[in-house]
Amino acid sequence: MKVWTVSESKIGTSSQCLAVAKFLSPQPSEKTFEPNRNWRRVFDGPLFVRWEKEPNLVISCGFRAEKRVMKIKQTYKSRPFTVHLQEPLKPGYDLVFVSRHGWRPEFDARPNYHQMLGVPHRFSAAFWDGHRHTARSIYAPNGEKVVTVFLGGSNGAYVYDDASHRHIAHTVKELAGRGWRVLISVSRRSSAETLAAILPLNSGSVTVWDRISANPFIDYVAAADAFLIAKDSVTMPCEALSTGRPVYALDLTAAPGERYQKFEQYHQDLQANLKLTRHYEGSLDAYDYEPPAEAERISKIISSALQSANGR
Repeated sequence: MKVWTVSESKIGTSSQCLAVAKFLSPQPSEKTFEPNRNWRRVFDGPLFVRWEKEPNLVISCGFRAEKRVMKIKQTYKSRPFTVHLQEPLKPGYDLVFVSRHGWRPEFDARPNYHQMLGVPHRFSAAFWDGHRHTARSIYAPNGEKVVTVFLGGSNGAYVYDDASHRHIAHTVKELAGRGWRVLISVSRRSSAETLAAILPLNSGSVTVWDRISANPFIDYVAAADAFLIAKDSVTMPCEALSTGRPVYALDLTAAPGERYQKFEQYHQDLQANLKLTRHYEGSLDAYDYEPPAEAERISKIISSALQSANGR
């Protein structure tokens, strides 16, 4: 089966498409583009050429991908089966997956709409187990208990202000004082102020990624016995949950409003409804859960829908 993924070149959207596509095709074709902003649109090459062999399936993510997918459908006379990993702005997709915290009652009446947990990704428990020995030899050579802390950036729902920075620092120092080996990583969204606030935490028991050396993400996750993840991210909890190890949500300064309510709904769903994560209240106790495998689950729904469509 010939599968195309369509998204912006940024990893936040392209990785979701590829995570699902690789369960359906060993070599999906990536069709990525840069956002059309001002002069840059002049230099954007075509996403595809008309004489390319048409795909059987197109998987897209992000609102900027929508018009490009509709162009593909128009070119190939609506034959490619189209899937979108986000609520689309306009109709036209054969199958749509919407995160549970973005689900609306009217979607219940749309048979081609399905819920998904957070966002799909490429990781699995087996992947992390394969990297764990090497990662532990680096960060826990004497069997230390390791907590990995992931931080993001202000996002309209939460703010990385001085109060948040103080809360993060206090929490890290407290964990280190209780014998935890603490690994801290910022993200692409983290501000220079956040990095400056946490770099002084570096010590014999705390390691902070400086965003200059190679990204230690894989080792940080593989080495962890538990996770403490700031509440501004949807992706990071999903990835950490693939390990099967405890995942705790760390509070930040709230920015009340609709976006804040949506993020709080996401965390409430993970904690109270699905029993996957927990709210951090000072301890990182172990607990059991079944690691979600959303990319694989979504791919099975797509495969079934494709078979039904081809059988018409």
